[in-house]
Amino acid sequence: MNLGGSSFALRCLHCDAIYLPDQVSYYCPSCELDGALDLVYDYAELSRGFVQGVQSSDYFDMWRYTSVLPTSLEFTPHLHTGGSPLYKLKHSGPGRVFIKDDSRNPSGSLKDRASALAVALAAEMGVKTIAAASTGNAAAALACMSAGSGIRCVIFAPTSAAREKLAQIRAYGAEVVEVEGGYDEAFAACHAACKEHGWYNRSTGINSYMSEGKKTVAFEICEQMQWRVPDRIFVPVGNGCIVGAVYKGFHELMLMGITERMPKIMGVQASGSDFMYRAWKAGDGPHAPQALPSATSASSISVALPRDRIKALRAVEASGGEYVVVNDAQIFQAILDLARSGGVFAEPGAAAAYAGLRQWGALQPDETAVVLVTGSGLKDIGGLLGSGVLDAAKSPLRQHA
Repeated sequence: MNLGGSSFALRCLHCDAIYLPDQVSYYCPSCELDGALDLVYDYAELSRGFVQGVQSSDYFDMWRYTSVLPTSLEFTPHLHTGGSPLYKLKHSGPGRVFIKDDSRNPSGSLKDRASALAVALAAEMGVKTIAAASTGNAAAALACMSAGSGIRCVIFAPTSAAREKLAQIRAYGAEVVEVEGGYDEAFAACHAACKEHGWYNRSTGINSYMSEGKKTVAFEICEQMQWRVPDRIFVPVGNGCIVGAVYKGFHELMLMGITERMPKIMGVQASGSDFMYRAWKAGDGPHAPQALPSATSASSISVALPRDRIKALRAVEASGGEYVVVNDAQIFQAILDLARSGGVFAEPGAAAAYAGLRQWGALQPDETAVVLVTGSGLKDIGGLLGSGVLDAAKSPLRQHA
């Protein structure tokens, strides 16, 4: 592919048109919002020395993979982002299960990876204001990464967002615009404001660069497993960006010749917000933008119309994986099970991945699975307290003589 002197190009997943970075901003101009873009690199060139470059890097976070990222180290935020632990979990079922704990990132979620890249790109472009629509995690991540950068941060959050997350966002100094409705209304408000004021829009589903930050979690998993690929990886799915990025990361490792196969990607949705599950089950494709009612206590994966649905569907179908749905009761039980069996406290949306593994329940004795924990339970204490699962789990104190 002729990259015209650039280190990467952008390809429309709808019409296959190729653009150089200075020819397009957020999406394919021909296909508009249906024209999700993928960043593509010269993988043959990158394959020469990729592993050696990673292993000799002075960085122990996501920036050790800069050769496959669309920015330079000159503009990166100062916070350590990525490099999160991978734990082997003791569990009663067959196979081996690992937990990739991205709640350890600076603001407490995997979305710090995308926001770190967003702030680096904004700094590189000389942008003064960056904005995002978010149910909480992406907003907190962007506010965190923007803090101390000199870049103004404006967040559009639905009124349904967890109060803990809104408090965290404001603590970092971001301006918060609360929007009546859910994520979809916040997305529309943010999109309109960015167009009107010329702000940089970090919102996933419109900004294809955000997948690049999130894909580093796939690189890390593979490196932490000695460049071996797990058989399955369970990923919570709301807007679809994370699951799409996980696929992209593992696929790029194959394109560079680092690995020889893909993990089966298992997307997990809440039963009250299951657009991607229904699209996958029906086999109709993701292009018809028919929003579905969304009602789940797992607010971070509550999305009526996933904006990254094209990449989210591709991730599961192209890898030979499946979509799984779990109800809220299973999600809250998974929070306790993860915390008590592995010491990992996940928020409801993140715990959905572990609930999905248990619901699916077909892991073979010789298989290895990774459960991706995308956010800390400290971000939604109110949801856990309101679920009643802690009261149900109480046991009376034993009487000692």
